[in-house]
Amino acid sequence: MRTINKDGSLNVRRTAGFWSWCGSSYMYLITMRWPRFLAVVLATYLVVNTLFASIYSGLADGALRTSEDLGLSSYWRAFFFSVHTLTTVGYGDIYPLGLAANVVAAVEAAVGLMGFALATGLLFARFSRPSPRLAFGHKALIAPYQEGRSLQFRVANRRDNVLMDVQAEMMLMTVEADANGQLKRTFEELKLERREIVFLALTWTVVHPIDETSPLWGKTEDDLRARQAEVLIVLRSFDESFSQVVHSRYSYRWDEIEWSAQFLPAFEVAPEGHLLLDIHRVGHFRRM
Repeated sequence: MRTINKDGSLNVRRTAGFWSWCGSSYMYLITMRWPRFLAVVLATYLVVNTLFASIYSGLADGALRTSEDLGLSSYWRAFFFSVHTLTTVGYGDIYPLGLAANVVAAVEAAVGLMGFALATGLLFARFSRPSPRLAFGHKALIAPYQEGRSLQFRVANRRDNVLMDVQAEMMLMTVEADANGQLKRTFEELKLERREIVFLALTWTVVHPIDETSPLWGKTEDDLRARQAEVLIVLRSFDESFSQVVHSRYSYRWDEIEWSAQFLPAFEVAPEGHLLLDIHRVGHFRRM
């Protein structure tokens, strides 16, 4: 089991009850993936129209009038009248008659106005929320470094925007049993050769030297496996396009660390003279 998923999300689920979930539903709608968000919006739209169509159908005969035969059953006539009312389209082919039908139509119009205002706000919040798109190598490497070894990973920016003042933090998480047999998580900082760069234009190979002060000193692959080791990574940068600080998370488990390997170049000089970065080669390496 890992702490950080490959997409950067935390592998944590909370059981805090229904009302706690309602309190955080806004954040949930803002951060969920686009296909799921669009599915929620579509499902809500259909459910609301189905509910009001059922109410209209339950009213007295003649509550919804039409100027001509639309070729629809009474339920579908009520459903599409609900769609027209909810969206404030109002083609005029169907109209409510009587106090009850007009009251229901008035309530639905208010629901539609507030609902679409809320959906518009959610869409704007999702589009305006800055989110970095970084490409991490699929493996971290135990690679040669000076006279010893180091733990390395490589990252690049998938987009053409400029990320400034990029900072990295790396931490080792291990799971071990204490004297009572209870599993205990331990977090240890992994100090970096270079913690910050001015801007991320090509690739950045983040290096943790494995010396006497390193938690990885003297450790083998079997040691990391036994402790269910996971390297946790946080990157912070200033997005020049949004003028905001953005964060990105990633992790490598013990089985995602390649021993005795070295990264291969991921960019080259084009004939025109500019540098050509191949995002697909960010994680390429060779075994030694």
